[in-house]
Amino acid sequence: MSANLATIMTSSAESGPDRPALKLDDIVVPYAALDEASARLAAMLKSKGVEPGDRVGIMLPNVPYFPIAYYGVLRLGAVVVPMNVLLKARETGFYLSDPEAKLIIAWGDFAEAAEAGAEEAGAECVLVKRGEFEKLLGDHEPLRDVAERDGSDTAVILYTSGTTGTPKGAELTHDSMRTNAEISGELFAVGDDAMITLGALPLFHSFGQTCGLNATMLLGGCLTLIPRFDPAKALEIIARDKVNIFEGVPTMFGAMLHDASADDADTSTLKVCASGGSAMPVEVMKAFEEKFGCKVLEGYGLSETSPVASFNHPDKEAKPGSIGTPIRGVEMKLFDEDGNEVAQGEVGEIVVKGHNVMKGYWKREDATAEAIKDGWFHTGDLAKVDEDGYFFIVDRKKDMIIRGGYNIYPREIEEVLYEHPAVREAAVVAMPHEELGEEVGAAVALKEGQEASVEELQKHVKDAVAAYKYPRRVWLVDELPKGPTGKILKREIEVPAGDAA
Repeated sequence: MSANLATIMTSSAESGPDRPALKLDDIVVPYAALDEASARLAAMLKSKGVEPGDRVGIMLPNVPYFPIAYYGVLRLGAVVVPMNVLLKARETGFYLSDPEAKLIIAWGDFAEAAEAGAEEAGAECVLVKRGEFEKLLGDHEPLRDVAERDGSDTAVILYTSGTTGTPKGAELTHDSMRTNAEISGELFAVGDDAMITLGALPLFHSFGQTCGLNATMLLGGCLTLIPRFDPAKALEIIARDKVNIFEGVPTMFGAMLHDASADDADTSTLKVCASGGSAMPVEVMKAFEEKFGCKVLEGYGLSETSPVASFNHPDKEAKPGSIGTPIRGVEMKLFDEDGNEVAQGEVGEIVVKGHNVMKGYWKREDATAEAIKDGWFHTGDLAKVDEDGYFFIVDRKKDMIIRGGYNIYPREIEEVLYEHPAVREAAVVAMPHEELGEEVGAAVALKEGQEASVEELQKHVKDAVAAYKYPRRVWLVDELPKGPTGKILKREIEVPAGDAA
């Protein structure tokens, strides 16, 4: 049997063709229809010259077209490059050029950014518009075969934000993605009931893709989708569709907890909730469990680890504030700067080894060698481990900003700021935020004799990057703090008092 990741869906379609695979309000897509549509999409891609191993971008929101495209690309033997739908043209161009993508499948509402990026990258752009796309697929006879793929072949390239340079593409294999989906399914076991998952996490994100889409399809469950997260809508869908699995970032939990409809919400079917993406405040976790009568399990992972590395397991004690213990088949340790394991209770960098670790960064041998040493992936996150083997993150070694579960790397924003003619120096830093975890701030020094308002600088960045990335606080300074070599010292930057803009 082929190791192709697409077989998790085709096997479920074979065993239960009439079971609902996907829902979007009144739209229900049975497994047989998902299988058929993905086979036609594979045929469409083949007719356009896409071959096994070629890269294909998918820039779609949480609608049924995403899984159709995802499994269609995989069953042809091609490689999926998931892309945030909020990306602007300059970003889509990079996300297609770097992996040398042959084609992008993009949502019609984001046509401008997708088409401009595709043109820059020399890729074909196929737009998804309701009604028209169905006709396009209908013009192709289904390619029912699932391409033979080795388990070590790349299935997905997930671009991850670093703190320096451009984003790097983490190559995740068919085996690593499948195994992570299998373990996610075990973590969120619902007994004999069918798995009904709330598809609130973006499917282009590793968390939503592995723990939401792939785990649910593998177990023959139903993924009920929310294209844009809304807490009241999420609670409504949980009651309407009898959802028993909810996976989200902490901001989603907080929003649902404090929504006006929370007191009257029927969440009686909820069994397990999984939180990841950033640290969940303990008080939010306790209040959510108490209000909605369910168990919240917190975990940890990165794009480079497919993504799950550790979790609070349902059959063990859950420790609030902890990211739990390593998942099956995975080792986690804490190393010091010299690569030695630290003593229990001491702070060290989390390193991970196992089936979940990426092959490497796409065409970035130096970056791969820096990240993976002797088989250990160095995460850049600092943690402690207690006497029971539970890990607790204490800080981030990198300058990464995590805003509502989204990774933002400062250098990209700084480079955009430097493109403004009045900017002399800029430093982007994280600011604590009660709801989002972290917010984006920027300290800017202007060139002598030049003028630019805070609003103008914000708009300059906002026009160039995805909406979640632009700095909500910009403040002007005469000079940024520097070390003896002239390097800007971000740790010495003081955020002025006041609210985010």
